[in-house]
Amino acid sequence: MDNSEDLRQYAPATDRNREPILAILQQVLPATGTILEISSGTGEHGVFMAPQLAPRYWLPSDPSPEARASIAAWQQFEPCDRMYPPIDLDASSDQWLLKSKEPITAIVNINMIHIAPKAAYLGLFAGAQRILSVDGILYLYGPFKQAGVHTAPSNAAFDESLQSRNPAWGVRDLEEIIAVAQSHNLELQQVYPMPANNLSVVFKLLE
Repeated sequence: MDNSEDLRQYAPATDRNREPILAILQQVLPATGTILEISSGTGEHGVFMAPQLAPRYWLPSDPSPEARASIAAWQQFEPCDRMYPPIDLDASSDQWLLKSKEPITAIVNINMIHIAPKAAYLGLFAGAQRILSVDGILYLYGPFKQAGVHTAPSNAAFDESLQSRNPAWGVRDLEEIIAVAQSHNLELQQVYPMPANNLSVVFKLLE
């Protein structure tokens, strides 16, 4: 395949965060089932994670045709029989059309909720409540404010940059996210400090 046909996109942060994220996922994910990735972006996380999280399956999704093309292109370069083709899924939708033979036992969402309107993360929690198995895991990764305060000056600057690009975007308050999760029967399990002033936030669906 020559470069003119290579539809892979690249997110430089992936190389920096994929190992720490994998380490957390290996601790918290259920042992079997399908992991639904919401807002997969370039697809780099999926092709890296899927082989290392077997026997689980990885189902990437994104509402962007360009992102789905990138995910598919990455799958061509790094094939894995534990990773499904990408599906068209908008987190804010109240209907998620899923293609998985196994139950969805976990949802992974990396670096979305600050670069999306509030409807996206509200839809994420509502969707998690609808489709996760009991004791299923919802994993979030990204920057968050805690008690209304940024955890680092760089996050404050990033937040300002995001809101200048789109007023509906921005670094969210962790306490607000936890409250929304609880309203959808998702209980906070753990918050893990991560590199570059990010957090991993893990929820479990109650009965």
